[in-house]
Amino acid sequence: MVHIDVSRARALGKLSGDLSFEYPADDALIDVPFVAFSSPVSVTAHYEIGEDGKVEVTGTVRFKLKGLCSRCMKEAEHEILGEIDALFIPNGEDGEDYAYTNGRITLDEAVRDAVAFALPNSFLCGDDCEIPAFH
Repeated sequence: MVHIDVSRARALGKLSGDLSFEYPADDALIDVPFVAFSSPVSVTAHYEIGEDGKVEVTGTVRFKLKGLCSRCMKEAEHEILGEIDALFIPNGEDGEDYAYTNGRITLDEAVRDAVAFALPNSFLCGDDCEIPAFH
């Protein structure tokens, strides 16, 4: 996947930037039966490098899921949009943020987490199977 070379960016005075890439997601992330990714995950992100070496990465993940409705078993496809909001700390070990070493960030875990958080708990076709809104 994509990396951010923090050391090189700081040396060049480029303390922020934009990234855009696609990658094939692992169907093992999906807990809903009979559902799979039907497109690569598209990632658009922005990073800011702080004076203390911390790097904030924000952006979106976008992908399509295709499979059988969890209620009626009708085939359906939906586009899913999720958010990336990650803080990378040099040599960090606080457990809540992501760590990086040797001046290089690997985005794999943060992007995988963003995809996992965006996944639905059930997959509904959108016809008669949508959960009604309460008034």
